Amino acid sequence: MSLVRRANGRFLVLDSYELDGDDRSALMTLTDNGRLVDAIINVHPFHTLHCPALVDILPGVRLIGTHRHLNQLPGLPWDQGVIEDAAIQEEFADELAFSIPAGVDFVSDDDKVHVASVLVRHRASGIVHVDDTINVLAPPALLSAILPEQKLRFHPMLSKALEQRRGAADDYARWAQVLASDWADSPIVCAAHSAVRELPPGGWQSEILAALDDVESTLAKHRAAHG
Repeated sequence: MSLVRRANGRFLVLDSYELDGDDRSALMTLTDNGRLVDAIINVHPFHTLHCPALVDILPGVRLIGTHRHLNQLPGLPWDQGVIEDAAIQEEFADELAFSIPAGVDFVSDDDKVHVASVLVRHRASGIVHVDDTINVLAPPALLSAILPEQKLRFHPMLSKALEQRRGAADDYARWAQVLASDWADSPIVCAAHSAVRELPPGGWQSEILAALDDVESTLAKHRAAHG
Protein backbone atom coordinates (compact mmCIF):
# COMPACT_ATOMS: atom_id res chain seq x y z
CA MET A 1 0.00 0.00 0.00
CA SER A 2 1.21 3.49 -0.85
CA LEU A 3 -0.09 6.83 0.39
CA VAL A 4 0.08 9.75 -2.05
CA ARG A 5 -0.16 13.35 -0.89
CA ARG A 6 -1.95 15.40 -3.53
CA ALA A 7 -0.98 18.94 -4.48
CA ASN A 8 -3.99 20.23 -2.53
CA GLY A 9 -2.80 18.50 0.65
CA ARG A 10 -5.34 15.68 0.49
CA PHE A 11 -4.46 12.01 -0.10
CA LEU A 12 -4.93 8.98 -2.33
CA VAL A 13 -4.34 5.42 -1.16
CA LEU A 14 -2.91 2.99 -3.70
CA ASP A 15 -3.98 -0.58 -2.90
CA SER A 16 -5.48 -1.99 0.26
CA TYR A 17 -3.79 -3.42 3.32
CA GLU A 18 -5.01 -4.32 6.80
CA LEU A 19 -3.04 -1.84 8.89
CA ASP A 20 -2.58 -2.10 12.62
CA GLY A 21 -0.38 -0.64 15.33
CA ASP A 22 2.03 2.10 14.30
CA ASP A 23 1.11 1.89 10.60
CA ARG A 24 -2.57 2.49 11.28
CA SER A 25 -1.76 5.32 13.69
CA ALA A 26 0.49 6.97 11.13
CA LEU A 27 -2.21 6.82 8.44
CA MET A 28 -4.81 8.28 10.76
CA THR A 29 -2.48 11.06 11.91
CA LEU A 30 -1.47 12.07 8.38
CA THR A 31 -5.03 12.03 7.03
CA ASP A 32 -6.97 13.57 9.94
CA ASN A 33 -8.48 10.19 10.80
CA GLY A 34 -9.18 9.48 7.14
CA ARG A 35 -11.09 12.68 6.44
CA LEU A 36 -8.39 13.87 4.02
CA VAL A 37 -8.43 10.70 1.88
CA ASP A 38 -10.16 11.22 -1.47
CA ALA A 39 -10.01 7.66 -2.79
CA ILE A 40 -8.66 4.15 -2.35
CA ILE A 41 -7.42 2.95 -5.75
CA ASN A 42 -6.84 -0.81 -6.08
CA VAL A 43 -4.69 -1.52 -9.13
CA HIS A 44 -4.14 -5.29 -9.19
CA PRO A 45 -7.15 -7.45 -10.09
CA PHE A 46 -6.00 -10.37 -7.93
CA HIS A 47 -5.15 -8.34 -4.82
CA THR A 48 -8.47 -8.45 -2.98
CA LEU A 49 -7.80 -9.95 0.45
CA HIS A 50 -7.33 -6.71 2.39
CA CYS A 51 -9.96 -4.56 0.66
CA PRO A 52 -12.68 -5.06 3.33
CA ALA A 53 -10.25 -4.21 6.14
CA LEU A 54 -9.24 -0.88 4.60
CA VAL A 55 -12.87 0.03 3.97
CA ASP A 56 -13.46 -0.52 7.68
CA ILE A 57 -10.56 1.82 8.52
CA LEU A 58 -11.63 4.45 5.96
CA PRO A 59 -15.44 4.25 5.79
CA GLY A 60 -17.12 6.45 3.22
CA VAL A 61 -13.97 6.98 1.15
CA ARG A 62 -14.40 6.52 -2.59
CA LEU A 63 -13.41 2.94 -3.43
CA ILE A 64 -12.02 2.21 -6.90
CA GLY A 65 -10.94 -1.18 -8.18
CA THR A 66 -10.81 -3.30 -11.32
CA HIS A 67 -13.69 -5.24 -12.85
CA ARG A 68 -12.48 -8.31 -10.95
CA HIS A 69 -12.68 -6.46 -7.63
CA LEU A 70 -16.30 -5.59 -8.29
CA ASN A 71 -17.09 -9.19 -9.24
CA GLN A 72 -15.21 -10.81 -6.37
CA LEU A 73 -16.36 -8.47 -3.57
CA PRO A 74 -19.80 -7.19 -4.61
CA GLY A 75 -20.69 -6.30 -1.03
CA LEU A 76 -18.22 -3.42 -0.88
CA PRO A 77 -19.22 0.12 -1.94
CA TRP A 78 -17.28 0.15 -5.20
CA ASP A 79 -17.26 3.07 -7.59
CA GLN A 80 -18.77 1.77 -10.83
CA GLY A 81 -15.86 3.19 -12.82
CA VAL A 82 -12.82 0.89 -12.85
CA ILE A 83 -9.17 1.84 -12.83
CA GLU A 84 -8.21 -0.05 -15.98
CA ASP A 85 -10.46 2.34 -17.92
CA ALA A 86 -8.95 5.52 -19.35
CA ALA A 87 -11.85 7.69 -18.16
CA ILE A 88 -11.17 6.91 -14.49
CA GLN A 89 -7.42 7.29 -14.93
CA GLU A 90 -8.00 10.71 -16.47
CA GLU A 91 -9.59 11.93 -13.21
CA PHE A 92 -6.19 11.59 -11.52
CA ALA A 93 -3.98 12.35 -14.53
CA ASP A 94 -2.69 15.67 -13.18
CA GLU A 95 -0.87 13.81 -10.41
CA LEU A 96 -0.63 10.17 -11.47
CA ALA A 97 0.48 8.42 -14.65
CA PHE A 98 -0.85 4.95 -15.38
CA SER A 99 0.33 2.08 -17.56
CA ILE A 100 -1.16 -1.33 -18.36
CA PRO A 101 1.03 -3.97 -20.03
CA ALA A 102 0.04 -4.82 -23.59
CA GLY A 103 -0.05 -8.31 -25.07
CA VAL A 104 -1.04 -10.09 -21.84
CA ASP A 105 -4.34 -11.04 -20.26
CA PHE A 106 -5.30 -8.43 -17.66
CA VAL A 107 -7.18 -11.17 -15.80
CA SER A 108 -5.89 -14.66 -16.48
CA ASP A 109 -8.08 -17.75 -16.35
CA ASP A 110 -5.43 -19.20 -14.02
CA ASP A 111 -5.78 -17.52 -10.62
CA LYS A 112 -2.06 -18.09 -9.97
CA VAL A 113 -0.99 -15.90 -12.89
CA HIS A 114 -0.71 -12.33 -11.61
CA VAL A 115 1.29 -10.77 -14.43
CA ALA A 116 -0.86 -7.78 -15.36
CA SER A 117 -1.83 -4.80 -13.24
CA VAL A 118 -2.20 -1.05 -13.54
CA LEU A 119 1.20 0.51 -12.84
CA VAL A 120 1.09 3.94 -11.20
CA ARG A 121 3.70 6.72 -11.23
CA HIS A 122 3.46 9.79 -9.02
CA ARG A 123 4.35 12.64 -11.35
CA ALA A 124 5.76 15.01 -8.73
CA SER A 125 8.19 12.55 -7.14
CA GLY A 126 8.61 10.05 -9.99
CA ILE A 127 7.99 7.15 -7.60
CA VAL A 128 6.48 4.04 -9.21
CA HIS A 129 3.97 1.80 -7.41
CA VAL A 130 3.63 -1.64 -9.00
CA ASP A 131 2.01 -4.95 -8.06
CA ASP A 132 3.60 -8.12 -9.46
CA THR A 133 4.02 -6.93 -13.06
CA ILE A 134 7.52 -5.80 -12.07
CA ASN A 135 9.35 -7.39 -9.16
CA VAL A 136 12.46 -6.38 -7.29
CA LEU A 137 14.87 -9.30 -7.39
CA ALA A 138 16.92 -9.06 -4.21
CA PRO A 139 19.45 -11.61 -2.91
CA PRO A 140 18.94 -12.98 0.62
CA ALA A 141 20.65 -10.84 3.24
CA LEU A 142 23.21 -13.50 4.10
CA LEU A 143 24.26 -13.78 0.46
CA SER A 144 24.09 -10.12 -0.54
CA ALA A 145 27.87 -9.72 -0.43
CA ILE A 146 28.48 -12.34 -3.11
CA LEU A 147 25.33 -12.31 -5.24
CA PRO A 148 24.40 -9.58 -7.74
CA GLU A 149 22.72 -6.46 -6.38
CA GLN A 150 19.00 -5.84 -6.54
CA LYS A 151 17.46 -5.45 -9.96
CA LEU A 152 14.06 -5.10 -11.57
CA ARG A 153 12.55 -8.03 -13.41
CA PHE A 154 9.26 -8.90 -15.06
CA HIS A 155 6.88 -11.40 -13.53
CA PRO A 156 8.26 -14.96 -13.91
CA MET A 157 4.91 -16.31 -15.18
CA LEU A 158 4.88 -14.07 -18.26
CA SER A 159 4.70 -17.07 -20.61
CA LYS A 160 1.33 -18.08 -19.11
CA ALA A 161 -0.11 -14.57 -19.41
CA LEU A 162 0.75 -13.70 -23.02
CA GLU A 163 -2.34 -13.57 -25.18
CA GLN A 164 -2.62 -16.56 -27.47
CA ARG A 165 -2.46 -14.57 -30.70
CA ARG A 166 -0.05 -13.34 -33.31
CA GLY A 167 1.84 -10.21 -32.25
CA ALA A 168 1.23 -10.43 -28.50
CA ALA A 169 4.93 -10.86 -27.72
CA ASP A 170 5.82 -7.83 -29.84
CA ASP A 171 3.09 -5.77 -28.17
CA TYR A 172 4.51 -6.63 -24.75
CA ALA A 173 8.04 -5.75 -25.84
CA ARG A 174 6.94 -2.39 -27.26
CA TRP A 175 5.04 -1.62 -24.05
CA ALA A 176 8.16 -2.31 -21.99
CA GLN A 177 10.34 -0.16 -24.26
CA VAL A 178 7.93 2.78 -24.04
CA LEU A 179 7.66 2.37 -20.26
CA ALA A 180 11.45 2.40 -19.95
CA SER A 181 11.65 5.64 -21.91
CA ASP A 182 8.59 7.51 -20.61
CA TRP A 183 9.37 6.88 -16.93
CA ALA A 184 13.16 7.00 -17.36
CA ASP A 185 13.87 9.32 -14.43
CA SER A 186 11.94 7.30 -11.82
CA PRO A 187 14.07 7.24 -8.65
CA ILE A 188 12.19 4.65 -6.58
CA VAL A 189 10.06 1.57 -7.23
CA CYS A 190 7.63 0.29 -4.59
CA ALA A 191 7.05 -3.33 -5.61
CA ALA A 192 4.46 -5.57 -3.96
CA HIS A 193 5.75 -8.65 -2.13
CA SER A 194 9.39 -7.76 -2.66
CA ALA A 195 11.02 -4.43 -1.82
CA VAL A 196 11.30 -0.70 -2.19
CA ARG A 197 14.08 -0.21 -4.73
CA GLU A 198 16.06 3.04 -4.82
CA LEU A 199 17.46 3.39 -8.31
CA PRO A 200 20.68 5.07 -9.44
CA PRO A 201 20.39 7.83 -12.08
CA GLY A 202 19.15 6.20 -15.29
CA GLY A 203 18.50 2.99 -13.40
CA TRP A 204 14.84 2.64 -14.29
CA GLN A 205 15.45 2.69 -18.04
CA SER A 206 18.49 0.44 -17.97
CA GLU A 207 16.95 -2.11 -15.61
CA ILE A 208 13.62 -2.28 -17.46
CA LEU A 209 15.45 -2.85 -20.75
CA ALA A 210 17.63 -5.48 -19.06
CA ALA A 211 14.50 -7.15 -17.69
CA LEU A 212 13.10 -7.18 -21.22
CA ASP A 213 16.27 -8.88 -22.44
CA ASP A 214 15.85 -11.48 -19.69
CA VAL A 215 12.41 -12.49 -21.03
CA GLU A 216 13.43 -12.47 -24.69
CA SER A 217 13.52 -16.27 -24.83
CA THR A 218 9.93 -16.36 -23.54
CA LEU A 219 8.85 -13.85 -26.16
CA ALA A 220 10.73 -15.74 -28.89
CA LYS A 221 8.95 -18.99 -28.01
CA HIS A 222 5.62 -17.21 -28.21
CA ARG A 223 6.48 -15.77 -31.62
CA ALA A 224 7.50 -19.21 -32.86
CA ALA A 225 4.19 -20.67 -31.72
CA HIS A 226 1.88 -17.85 -32.85
CA GLY A 227 3.74 -15.87 -35.50
